[in-house]
Amino acid sequence: MMRKLVLGLLAHVDAGKTTLAESLLYVSGTIRSLGRVDKRDTYLDHFGPERARGITVFTKQALFTADGMQITLLDTPGHADFAAERERTLQVLDYAVLVINGAEGVRGQTEALWRLLARFQLPVFLFVNKMDQVASDKEELLAAIKKQLHEGCLAFGRDRAEDFFEQAAMCDEGLMETYLETGEINTSQLRAAIRERKLFPCYFGSALKLDGVEDLLEGIVQFADTPAYGDKFAARVFKIGRDDQGNRLTYLKITGGKLKVKDFVTNGFWEEKVNQIRIYSGRKFTTASEAEAGTVCAVTGLTQTKAGEGLGEEKTVYVPLPAPVLTYRLLFPAGCDPRAMLPKLRQLAEEEPELHLVWDSQLHEVRVQVMGEVQLEVLQSLIETRYGVTVSFDAGRIVYQETVAAVAEGVGHYAPAGHFAQVRLLLEPGGQGSGLQFADACSENDLGKSWKDLVLSCLRETEHKGVLTGAALTDMKITLLSGRAQHKLTTEGDFREAARRAVRQGLMEAGTLLLEPYYAFQLSVPEKAVGRALTDMERMNGSCRISRIEDGVALLEGSAPVAAMRNYQQEVAAYTGGSGRLFCRVEGYGPCRQAEEIVAMSGYDAELDTENPSGSIFYHNGENLTVSWDQVKAWTDGENAPGKKELAPADKKQGEREQITREEIERIFQHTYFANRGKKIVRRKRKTVTGSSYHPASPLSRLKAVTGKVTGEKAYLLVDGYNIIFAWPALKALAEDNLEAARIKLLDVLSTYQSVREGRIIAVFDAYRVPGHREEVLDYDKIHVVFTREAQTADHFIEKFTHTNREKYQITVATSDNLQQMIIRGVGCKVLSAQKLWEEISAANEKVMRDFWARQAESSNKLQEKLSAEKRKQLEELLQGEE
Repeated sequence: MMRKLVLGLLAHVDAGKTTLAESLLYVSGTIRSLGRVDKRDTYLDHFGPERARGITVFTKQALFTADGMQITLLDTPGHADFAAERERTLQVLDYAVLVINGAEGVRGQTEALWRLLARFQLPVFLFVNKMDQVASDKEELLAAIKKQLHEGCLAFGRDRAEDFFEQAAMCDEGLMETYLETGEINTSQLRAAIRERKLFPCYFGSALKLDGVEDLLEGIVQFADTPAYGDKFAARVFKIGRDDQGNRLTYLKITGGKLKVKDFVTNGFWEEKVNQIRIYSGRKFTTASEAEAGTVCAVTGLTQTKAGEGLGEEKTVYVPLPAPVLTYRLLFPAGCDPRAMLPKLRQLAEEEPELHLVWDSQLHEVRVQVMGEVQLEVLQSLIETRYGVTVSFDAGRIVYQETVAAVAEGVGHYAPAGHFAQVRLLLEPGGQGSGLQFADACSENDLGKSWKDLVLSCLRETEHKGVLTGAALTDMKITLLSGRAQHKLTTEGDFREAARRAVRQGLMEAGTLLLEPYYAFQLSVPEKAVGRALTDMERMNGSCRISRIEDGVALLEGSAPVAAMRNYQQEVAAYTGGSGRLFCRVEGYGPCRQAEEIVAMSGYDAELDTENPSGSIFYHNGENLTVSWDQVKAWTDGENAPGKKELAPADKKQGEREQITREEIERIFQHTYFANRGKKIVRRKRKTVTGSSYHPASPLSRLKAVTGKVTGEKAYLLVDGYNIIFAWPALKALAEDNLEAARIKLLDVLSTYQSVREGRIIAVFDAYRVPGHREEVLDYDKIHVVFTREAQTADHFIEKFTHTNREKYQITVATSDNLQQMIIRGVGCKVLSAQKLWEEISAANEKVMRDFWARQAESSNKLQEKLSAEKRKQLEELLQGEE
């Protein structure tokens, strides 16, 4: 079996990384002619902005063989704006090649890449490029590499020194013992030292002139170990993309077992089928019926995967990525509806998670958060190429964040008529760069485990906003202290409301600090320009130090606010005559210098933010009462607090609903689980609507179902029928053969769920393409079914229903349409994703099963207790005889 190795190329801009990739492919015989970056004809960089700028934007894959080893080469972006793309790729590498510009030596970005490789614990080969240029000196470069990167960096191959073994022995005690005994070190020991990051082979040459490239390739084949993989399927997703036809592609590395076409894969929460396996090399690909461990491939058919996710036996590890620091408003051409473009833009955000899209439903504006301006150019090109729309951007501004100013306890109480939940949280400032952290200090005597998990899940999923400018929260720890529920009244939505209000109440009480992003920078300038650089840093409220001065060139290192350094690269080029170099990376967030000015400009008022309320809702004297954040604790604390007068004691089993009666359970089982017991399975003809259990509703019931004006009904669940069908894998597969069968199956599931769910379920299906179709409202067993009229989609019907009835009823909408979810939340109604709906239905079914068997066992025990000892013995003997 051919050995497989996944090899990544990393470098700072202009080091010649793409040229080295081209040379490796040429030397291995994969391509017949060498492409050049300046001629825009390289094998891997084929995206427009890549060829125009001469940079790599997206990770590219190439496949070649060398001396019995199959090498998958991944060429990663070098520009700082695309650091997230590079870091996602590092998760699937076996080894890396770090390319250094021999004409410039080790620069700031080289050291940053070295630290990144150390963080991922990747073995590294180094290739010092551009050695054909006059300024390149091999001995000086190697000495600088040892000093600035690692003492274990040694020249290998044709550049190996006479005392090579002695130098290698200095890197490891085991190597030293072997060297002292034998006077040399064997290849397997060198290979192990490289794998353990004790030794780093260095090769020198010129990729453009093919000098040293073959030496590097031979070294990789000789000294790189191929990983050992397990027998069970496992894979790591590192990228999401789309092909020219719009098919969704999941790029992954198989880290165990095999993957075959039509296999079902799972991440533990969902399961989907692989339709096609593609092995890419450049722009072209070949299809495969199966792929072994060690293979990097792209698969179709998976709709829910995310970059960084583990599949099968592979655990999901989300690597923290650099946060965007700039935000721009997208300017669309006349006649282009931003709302219509939003789903398309979300596809791009799915492929590039560092593109943070923000939709302002009130202003109908789309904002995008990015790392830098090069990203904007790429986004603009992608939108025009893929969707034929030319967009532009406004001047942009800084992405600010907020953190809690002091330790505070937040209280959220949500108890309108028929509901109840209370949550207490501890909010604490975190360290710089710590992000949002969550902890649980709540006793299960106060709150059941299921409720605690729900509250913590809600806290993690919510995009929490600060109270100064409405900016995102960061660097804060939120701990669940306690919670209260009321048997028969509390729902999941109640705890979600209480948790969100607890965070806001604590923030309002303690206050927040405004934070702004900072760059960590390395500035290389002529020695005579050091004074100007230091003056600039002081003006920018930054800090820096002179780390070294060599050959008349000074290197300054420090940090400064992003707002002050946005255009500083142009200034450096101007006052150094083009010889200065500035490298910046996002360091994190620190206190904002002009906080008062920024807060005033934002015009944000936390108490007027209805989507993020800080007050609580109490049921008092027969009325729903909203209490402001500064009065909430007076209503919840103390023996005589008004909010405690109507509280019921907490139940340790708050997570459970009221027990279903035995008669109800048996009725449900007879209509669902045991309905086909004793019946033969027969092949049936396709079932039409008129032949199913649909029954046309009377005009009165139609009015009640559509408008929600039903006496006694307090809650409604609206299900976007076709959205759910194509989100649930089993129904999606059924719909490919028979859409109506899938629809009937969904209605059967919902009808069963209706038996145990409070409120009325309404399934809504599109019929807007049927000419002359009128709105139909039908009864299917226990639920209502709506077919929309001509020119009306299910989305439009649901939006109208929620808008009309939101104040009178508790409405939940089940859909996985992101835009629809935003609209529904915007009118104050609740949303269930397709996955969440399936989980709730499954949990309800499991509970019915548990209660049924528990009551069956209880009934059996009661019967035996009534028998005499003699009768029980006879019954046992009879049963044993039957066995």
